[in-house]
Amino acid sequence: MSRNTKIVLVSLLAVVVLAFVPLFALKDAEFGGSDDAGSVKVEEVTGKEYEPWFTPVLEQILGRELPGEVESLFFCIQTGLGVGVLAYGFGYLTARKKYGGMQESASEPEETP
Repeated sequence: MSRNTKIVLVSLLAVVVLAFVPLFALKDAEFGGSDDAGSVKVEEVTGKEYEPWFTPVLEQILGRELPGEVESLFFCIQTGLGVGVLAYGFGYLTARKKYGGMQESASEPEETP
């Protein structure tokens, strides 16, 4: 087994351990989101209930709150689009760096004695 393969396997194992150990180590723990924690902290500091500044557009159109599955779907789509943009940008920069020198040398005319 090559050194790179060992590094990849150890890294994957570390990611799995970091992802699943908290779920089993902390029995009956609630893993809430940052929105919930933020509104609780605002209530603690101000002493008043947190009032959102606006209502999401889709909730206004539908006249009710979106189901959690739909919110998760939108979050996944947003994440996928963001990753796609970043991957395209990194690929473009890498290709430009890799093939940039080849285009410059191809565009220069060859000198003949």
